[in-house]
Amino acid sequence: METSNHNSSIMDMFEKGKVLKICAPMVRYSKLAFRSLVRKYNCDICFTPMIVADDFMRSVKARDSEFTTNESDRPLIVQFAAHDAQTLADSACVVAPFSDGVDLNCGCPQRWATSAGYGACLINKPELVKDMVTHVRNQVDNPNYTASIKIRIHKDLRQTVDLCQKAESAGVSWITVHGRTAEERHQTVHYDAIKLIKDSVSIPVIANGDIKYLRDVESIHQLTGVDGVMAARGLLANPAMFSGYEDAPLECIWDWVDMAIEQGTSFTCFHQHLIYMLERVSSMPEKKVFNSLSSTSAVIDYLQNTYGLVRDLPDLISILKPQEQEVRRIAYKLSLVDFRSNYSYSLLIRIFSNLLSQPRSCLFFLIASCLYSSGFHQKLPLKMTLQWTVVALFLYVEMGILVILCLPFISARRWQSIFQLRIWSCMSRFWNKVFLTMIIILIVLFLDAVREVRKYSAKDLGSDAKLQPNMFDHLHMKLFRAQRNLYISGFAVFLWLVMKRVVTLINQLASASGSTAALQLQADNANQAAKKYTEDNELLKKTLMEGKGDKATAEGMELLRKEVEQMKEELKTSEDAVKKSQSEADVMKKQTDGLAREYDRLLREHQELQNLGDGEDKKDD
Repeated sequence: METSNHNSSIMDMFEKGKVLKICAPMVRYSKLAFRSLVRKYNCDICFTPMIVADDFMRSVKARDSEFTTNESDRPLIVQFAAHDAQTLADSACVVAPFSDGVDLNCGCPQRWATSAGYGACLINKPELVKDMVTHVRNQVDNPNYTASIKIRIHKDLRQTVDLCQKAESAGVSWITVHGRTAEERHQTVHYDAIKLIKDSVSIPVIANGDIKYLRDVESIHQLTGVDGVMAARGLLANPAMFSGYEDAPLECIWDWVDMAIEQGTSFTCFHQHLIYMLERVSSMPEKKVFNSLSSTSAVIDYLQNTYGLVRDLPDLISILKPQEQEVRRIAYKLSLVDFRSNYSYSLLIRIFSNLLSQPRSCLFFLIASCLYSSGFHQKLPLKMTLQWTVVALFLYVEMGILVILCLPFISARRWQSIFQLRIWSCMSRFWNKVFLTMIIILIVLFLDAVREVRKYSAKDLGSDAKLQPNMFDHLHMKLFRAQRNLYISGFAVFLWLVMKRVVTLINQLASASGSTAALQLQADNANQAAKKYTEDNELLKKTLMEGKGDKATAEGMELLRKEVEQMKEELKTSEDAVKKSQSEADVMKKQTDGLAREYDRLLREHQELQNLGDGEDKKDD
């Protein structure tokens, strides 16, 4: 893309009703990789870090290190710190083919800058500022090339208005106003001063100071009427701020990792940007660990293991093409919580209240949930650790086994026959050991989960909650993870015991069923025998009662004779048994009599021995 195309369109961007979103010049930070990142998230114009014009013109090494760009790095404004008009104009001529404008820093409050004649001290030299702008306008041969200034305000706003009007008369393209004085650092921004300046000039005015969220852009525009806003620290903490994200989304962090590595960013800069991005979502112990990392590979490993970064969610957003900013914020929440971690209750309430108010958001949420839960994120490591994934899988296996064991159409005796297969007999030797081992492991995990719950339940945010508004949600996510692990391990222990008890009860029920069947068979046989005997008796009675003639009498007599013989045989058997019992009783009686006589003899001998002992005792006396 040619430079002229950019130059002809950069002022057209200040069209009525459109508030430009601009990345501020930040020393050491707003370099090419970071500018590429914020452009991806709806940043309209980017500034380079402040470059000292004298060093830039004097040293080729300084030019190579301080100013890097590429074809996609547009629109681009190069900011210089200068105190000499010709030096600024020469620097502008050098960078003009590769940028869309230059900006004169008249707002840096640092002592080294003001002592060298740069930065905020220039707001007290309006004639010099006017001369610098005029030199740039006269010496850069591209009429569409912009020349702007970035200032701080005076305590006496009349001086600030005078400075801006003189810069306008010199042909300045626009003015960026940081709404604090040179002595103020973190005090409240004076938006009334910015409004006064906007009302005093006819050129575009950019507001700068305390821009932390996208909603601040519109509110400041409504308050001051400015043509754009410039963010610095807000973009450091959240490079996707201009896309409507409340905090840096995880896909944005991955984008930074990719871009920084691709463009050879130094580790110090790479690491520092991530420290800013993770500040709102990291707990204090996590910050200490992350800040101590000393290599790019260690940083990437930490991000993968701690946050399970979501890289596929932007593809889902591009497929669905949501129009509402609220949908994008919900998408961010999905990427932050990603269905594998834990929603805080307040976060759930906010998300679903937004869903109810926007049907399209609800549709997006449902589609995203289905795709996500069906494996849309398979490129990523699971947020749930391998340990808890295994425990959860074990829990579901237990539930499946219990469901199968309780199927009503499989009887207990059939289960017993399955349990008696050879494979189970081989495993039965290790069953008790395996059972006890699993119980111990699950109890240890349960106690660990209890410790985690107590740890995060006892967190007291105190004053840090105001400085880090996302810490509350982050700690609740950790607490919810610990509670999830507690439930998983507790139910796993419970179902493991239940499963063992169910198997035991099935075996007992099968044994009881077998015994009942055997007893039923014996009862059936006894009933059949009794029924046959009853039928024979009835036949005999019928023959005796209804029989006529000698033949019937003979048959009856024959039956009676057989019955009598049978009874005689049984009587004889009984007599033999009685005789045998009588003889055994006689033998036992004889033995008893012998034992009684022996007892009497022993008793007499004992008495004699006792008498003998008593007599000897008397002699001794």
